[in-house]
Amino acid sequence: MSKKNKPAGIKWLAKVEEHDYPAAQSYLLLIYDKKQVKKIIALLKAAEVTQFKSKDIFRASGLSLLGISNSHVEKDSKKIRDGKALSPLLLVRDPLHGKVIIADGYHRLCSIYGFDEDALIHCKIV
Repeated sequence: MSKKNKPAGIKWLAKVEEHDYPAAQSYLLLIYDKKQVKKIIALLKAAEVTQFKSKDIFRASGLSLLGISNSHVEKDSKKIRDGKALSPLLLVRDPLHGKVIIADGYHRLCSIYGFDEDALIHCKIV
């Protein structure tokens, strides 16, 4: 990306948007039972926002990078270029598999990585 198109910096909301928790819950229900998911969501809501580099989150998750042609990635990239604040990601440690689950924010992460792989990602992790 040329410097001309690179945003001055990624802006973040101070808190996770409320609609992100049900989205995370929906995804996590594919992996864990209802009781576990209820506990994880409660822990995520109580967790403090922290930061990790985007490249490290990708490495820990084992997921592939989605391209800009993905409509959700494109939408989040536009938000970044327009200087709009993003909601922090919701992450869950999966020690059994040695991975981090991106419960919510995968498209935001892909968008940010496209601008700067060293960018600090605001997130909650449990």
